Amino acid sequence: MTGRAMTVIDINADLGEGFGVWKLGDDSALLDVITSANVACGFHAGDPLIMRRVCSAAVERGVTIGAQVSYWDLAGFGRREMDVAAPELTAEILYQLAALDGIARAEGGRVAYVKPHGALYNRVARDPVQARAVADAVRAYDPSLPLLTLPASAVHDVADGLTVVAECFADRAYTPSGALVSRREQGAVVHDPDTVVQRAVRMAVDGTVVAVDGTEVALKARSICVHGDTPGAVVLARSVRSALSEAGVTLEPFA
Repeated sequence: MTGRAMTVIDINADLGEGFGVWKLGDDSALLDVITSANVACGFHAGDPLIMRRVCSAAVERGVTIGAQVSYWDLAGFGRREMDVAAPELTAEILYQLAALDGIARAEGGRVAYVKPHGALYNRVARDPVQARAVADAVRAYDPSLPLLTLPASAVHDVADGLTVVAECFADRAYTPSGALVSRREQGAVVHDPDTVVQRAVRMAVDGTVVAVDGTEVALKARSICVHGDTPGAVVLARSVRSALSEAGVTLEPFA
């Protein structure tokens, strides 16, 4: 169909989320599947050596590098919501962004976009104060960098000239309002591979997802996130990519 052939989608995943001897996910294998890599910047996971390895591998494969910024929460993997004063949060985001971009440039690449992680991602989706603090950091560093977030995120309202790119999640459950179901609730993550693949194609081609109450939610997204820290993540990511290609979707990074 003509409409399907014109659809362009990016596939992103969170990478570099190990720390020291602790390893999470198969970054190398995922880099062969995705088009954009959200690289942890050391505040919720990642360390300088891991950041350098992932950036080097991403550059080698032609995968776009994004800064996966978060609350300063290594112990909680960035999934604990925190009340951080706006100036402090802006400085912390700026710190992470500058660190990763410096490493990426040393490896022949650069940071091309910014994506908040975990609790910060969910907080800025509804909190304009913290959303503006993140936007201010991006603007201070490089106002040409896009911010990756939910279609209905508060980031859109406070971007003030920044480019905001909408994304969707193939393996996360949605509320009727288009928000992600909290990971504290049962069923927040979709584990059935066939269901994840079907949802990814529907999101890309039709721009809709079925919420937990059975209603259809519209979400026009340019990027689809597949998580790399779930069992069978690499096989699932390959299946999503294959299904999207078979549906006539063109796979290209957004940045």
